Amino acid sequence: MYGLIGKMRSVPGKREELLQILFEVTTALPGCLNYVIARDPGDTTALWITEVWTDAASHKTSLALPEVQAAITKAKPCIAGFEFQIETEPVGGFGLPAAK
Repeated sequence: MYGLIGKMRSVPGKREELLQILFEVTTALPGCLNYVIARDPGDTTALWITEVWTDAASHKTSLALPEVQAAITKAKPCIAGFEFQIETEPVGGFGLPAAK
């Protein structure tokens, strides 16, 4: 499995709009096992995104999907930046298959 954990910053006042755009595109992504978007309760511009994919190739392929490209275009005016993104190697857990 392949994982990503990242912190995204919205333009002030645009976090909820950005959240909705992310929700719209994350309903059916081939190879995506888990995609969690969380508000940072201490920072009104921050979102935390935790992703688990079957493999890195599935994640890379998803970025080329027309609906993902459309969401990126729609979200750009709401995004102030990305603080960091960390790659992980999930080994399982509630809702995930055990790693091989």
